[in-house]
Amino acid sequence: MGPVYAQPLYLAAAAGGADLVIAATAQNRVYALNAATGAEVWNRQVGAPVTAGLCGRPLNPLGITGTPIIDAVTRTLYLDAMTNMGANDARHLVHALDLDNMGAERAGWPVDLNATAVSGSTVFTSPFQNERGALALLGGRVFVPFGGHIGDCNGYHGWIVGISTSDPTQVNAWATTAFAGGIWASSGIASDGTSLFVSTGNTKALATSGGRGTSPTSWGGGEAVLKFPTALTQPPMTATTDYFYPADWAQMDIADADLGGTGPVLFTVPGATPADLLMALGKDSKAYLLDRANLGGLDAQPLAGATNVAGSQIINAAAAYTTTSGTYVVFKNGGATYCPAGQTGGLTAIRVVPGSPPTLSMGWCGGPATDGSPAVSMTDPSGANAVVWVVGTDNRLYGLDGSTGQSVIAVPTALGTVRPHQSPIVASGRIFVASDTRVFAFVP
Repeated sequence: MGPVYAQPLYLAAAAGGADLVIAATAQNRVYALNAATGAEVWNRQVGAPVTAGLCGRPLNPLGITGTPIIDAVTRTLYLDAMTNMGANDARHLVHALDLDNMGAERAGWPVDLNATAVSGSTVFTSPFQNERGALALLGGRVFVPFGGHIGDCNGYHGWIVGISTSDPTQVNAWATTAFAGGIWASSGIASDGTSLFVSTGNTKALATSGGRGTSPTSWGGGEAVLKFPTALTQPPMTATTDYFYPADWAQMDIADADLGGTGPVLFTVPGATPADLLMALGKDSKAYLLDRANLGGLDAQPLAGATNVAGSQIINAAAAYTTTSGTYVVFKNGGATYCPAGQTGGLTAIRVVPGSPPTLSMGWCGGPATDGSPAVSMTDPSGANAVVWVVGTDNRLYGLDGSTGQSVIAVPTALGTVRPHQSPIVASGRIFVASDTRVFAFVP
């Protein structure tokens, strides 16, 4: 299939058709597979990937990297593809594919962001931008987050681009005012059904690659958690409900200690005040527990303080879940630092303890050494039989008890190469994992 960085997706059948698993590759090819049998239903390449000529240390090939999103009502797949349009012409094109018509392009798509995306005086420049984060759908628009290439090359910005799903000529966008500040976490944009939430990375004073390790003289949107309406208007600096960034943001820039290594995780804790929460996890190895309705502004005190929870950088797509024993946020964190006594492993689960305000405690550490991101299954909405699934660095699938971190299952099958940060999906009683050569389905 080619390198697969995006999480696979699942679409239930309509009108008696087959359930589909969708896998998108860095070769800019999309595969639709029969979820019951694994047979290919169709595949389609949306354009040539880029293999040379970009700044920094880009992936090679570079095509579809961020996880697409499905509109289950219209049965449309939205994705961003870095596309080779000719000599020295690389562009981000946003596609809308008809999943019931062999992946045919919807009318009016793809959208060329070089020609359409503008934020104030900042114009979108595809070669500087990389699209690693998952897309989102809200309010009749598809939203695409952007950061830069590995190494903070040249004058990229953090971007969110919104495109009307009914009229793709209608494009709105927001970009960091400072250079860099990418929205690059693989989990991408989070939503509570009304607003969009993102975390941004380090900014820099200079557009050049040598600007890494510097900081602008004034805050320009980096090292922050930001909340947006679908209009993507800048969170006003007077509305402290809509943004949070630490007072030491400039030092974080210089140290490359991004707050944006993991996207915001939204969840609700029964019995807590406030109950609707957000957790940000940074490359500074800290957890920031925030009130979703009031992020707090500059140097606001997180509900549980800025808590050290890891002995190394946190770069991951974290997952939140609630069982009868509590609410947890689980993420990749190798080693034993901050783990309960006698525990170690590739995953850490923080327990969010109800209270006014809620507090944090270390739940458990366990599981294999991993470069992957976790997914969670349970057998009913109360959290019964919660299992955390993750692919280890040995490219095998593991299941852990969601309340204790104890091993439940270790699948002996070797999956081939599973790319870092990718998570399994749980759908219709099965676990699906995409490797570079095939998609695997497991029945727990």
